[in-house]
Amino acid sequence: MLQRFKQLKKGLQEMIISDQWSSYKEDDVAKAKFVKDTLLNDKWWDKVDYILSFTSPIYDVLRRTGPEASSLHLVYEMWDSMIEKVKNAIYQYERKEESEESTFYKVVHSILIDRWTKSNTHLHCLAHSLNPRYYSHKWLSEDSNRVPPHQDLELTRERLKCFKRFFLDVDVRRKVNIEFANFSDGREGFDDLDSLNDRGQMDPKAWWLVHGVNAPILQKVTLKLLAQPCSSSCCERN
Repeated sequence: MLQRFKQLKKGLQEMIISDQWSSYKEDDVAKAKFVKDTLLNDKWWDKVDYILSFTSPIYDVLRRTGPEASSLHLVYEMWDSMIEKVKNAIYQYERKEESEESTFYKVVHSILIDRWTKSNTHLHCLAHSLNPRYYSHKWLSEDSNRVPPHQDLELTRERLKCFKRFFLDVDVRRKVNIEFANFSDGREGFDDLDSLNDRGQMDPKAWWLVHGVNAPILQKVTLKLLAQPCSSSCCERN
């Protein structure tokens, strides 16, 4: 709604200063005055801009995760980036330094974390861990706080839970862990120059089809996960 207001700002303002407006305002003078004062108030429009600045990243994530497209392996990173963008927008508006505390951001952050905790599953973390892009030098170098998934405590914990549910046999699970170690560290068949260079360039499913032969068990699981949508929207539509 606010985006639509912003798009129609010029038209709305022209409407309430036009001669015809006087014929409308007779129905309810108080409401007409409120509308006119609001639409001509620069501070109100500034607030609209502010609200859009920190809600747009949230809206974008919800839109990107709704379609039937394969996006399960992108959700974890999308949420991380979205929360950072929300924080930057709020801190910029409040003119706060990174080390300072924002009461409003704490409220927004807690809402987002509660939502993530409610909707997050082990599969989000496993799919993220199997996306070769998140091990590429290009992706890691974009932000000094980024680490490859196998060095992230939460991702590692959730990935191991998935492996224990997928592979009940201890010997098979050990083989899978070795395959994951080779994949994540770029060794034992994954050390080929093309394999390493393609991590940040190719579609993750295509990468596993081309370079995943050295981890046959893990490859089968990965190709299933990388084809998964991350919401039930398509089922609800049916």
